[in-house]
Amino acid sequence: METKKSDLIRAFVKGGILSPADLLKIMDISQDLGNGFVLFGSRQDIMFPSNGADEKMIDHAFRDIHFDYELGSDQSVYQNIVSSYIAVNVVETTNWVKEDTYHFVIDNFDYKPKIKINIVDPVQSIVPLFTGELNFIASREENYWYLYIRDPRKGNIVESWPKLIFSQDVAKVSKALEELILNFQPFGIDELFVILQGKMRINYRAIAEKLKYPDSTFPYYEGLNAMLNNQYWLGLYWRNNQYDIDFMSAACRLCQETNVGKINIIPWKAFIIKGIKASDRIRWEKLMGKFGINGRHSSLELNWHLPVIDADALELKRFLVRELDQQDISTHGLTFTIKMKRDSFLFTSIVIERNKSLEASERYNILYAKDFNPNKIAYLTYARDVKKEIIPALLIELSKMYYRQLNPEREKQAEKNKEEKTGTVASSYQCSNCLSIYDKRYGDALANIPPGISFEDLPESYTCHVCDTPKKYFVPMTISVKT
Repeated sequence: METKKSDLIRAFVKGGILSPADLLKIMDISQDLGNGFVLFGSRQDIMFPSNGADEKMIDHAFRDIHFDYELGSDQSVYQNIVSSYIAVNVVETTNWVKEDTYHFVIDNFDYKPKIKINIVDPVQSIVPLFTGELNFIASREENYWYLYIRDPRKGNIVESWPKLIFSQDVAKVSKALEELILNFQPFGIDELFVILQGKMRINYRAIAEKLKYPDSTFPYYEGLNAMLNNQYWLGLYWRNNQYDIDFMSAACRLCQETNVGKINIIPWKAFIIKGIKASDRIRWEKLMGKFGINGRHSSLELNWHLPVIDADALELKRFLVRELDQQDISTHGLTFTIKMKRDSFLFTSIVIERNKSLEASERYNILYAKDFNPNKIAYLTYARDVKKEIIPALLIELSKMYYRQLNPEREKQAEKNKEEKTGTVASSYQCSNCLSIYDKRYGDALANIPPGISFEDLPESYTCHVCDTPKKYFVPMTISVKT
């Protein structure tokens, strides 16, 4: 019988942080309900099928668990708090943002949020910045946070709060803003600021500098990796997001035996264990060997965001990974989303969006984030209404675009050196989005532009006939001329 999202139990793991004992209890609950696995969600929560169990039975099972749950993820009333706790001592982070900082901020939440809240360090890149509706992002001033509000009712535009907010006030500001956002018409950011000033005292500090988005590439998050103080962290990932209960239970017990206090869930439907002593490393390697765990998938396989329990999305991902792997293509640093619903929020570099077509075969739109940085929340269309078989070739071209823009100065210098050697003449212009070409020798019949019209003479309103990219985003192509 196929599991539906509405049949899932969703356990809220605040900040993606839980003890091995609590995770072991969740494994026991899922197993008692007849499951052999659990799933991880993109908001650092844990899910598993209820298999028809009533709420009274589920309430009884959760009586000793230290966090809340909800039945039916399709109609979520409550939301989990996302944090970048996992990043500390794993990747580069802001100096003052420690593990205790996250605990302090999250422990101040004395209510169950109904809107999405993120508490994130902007230096790391493993946890997205703006997937919450309230996004508290660490500033460089100790214990002060930027607040960025994203209101889906206003087109997911992200607006900055006028001042920095003190760590101790994050929870009470969240509670007050949630009440305003849920119970009233959409407010402007300035209106919300004035209303809160009249409701409560908040420790503010002026914003001295704008938030700088992380520009580091997406980190590799799997396998046994070295930390400071002769310790290791272990990241594990399942292709189908169905984490085997027998293995997970054994991992929890090994954490308890070796004094590992926390287990961390990340938004990429994987988990990480930090603080493994060097002397215990062999025990973890034996455990993974016993269960046949592959701890080193390629980055091509890892960096994907898929809907929970969506067989079509998983099959499409498998097809794309297989095709790209055969081409021996590197996608390190890039992230991908397969988007099956129009209303889902994006937080990856490249998006494969299913386009509901009248044709029998599925069609897809391909999008990519501006500068390939999902934190900018601006997506450009690369191709529309393409067949599944065409997608791998388009992803290859996009990956080449990504690597070219990583070092634009080097590209410019190489082009300049080439010009000095050969001399060049601008012959045509190429759309930087879909790579289609305008050549003055042929014009653009679809735009009623005859041959012989140079690109410079085209009106500023000219757009690409394939993807509608404006004229200003075309780049000159050159041909070599002997000198």
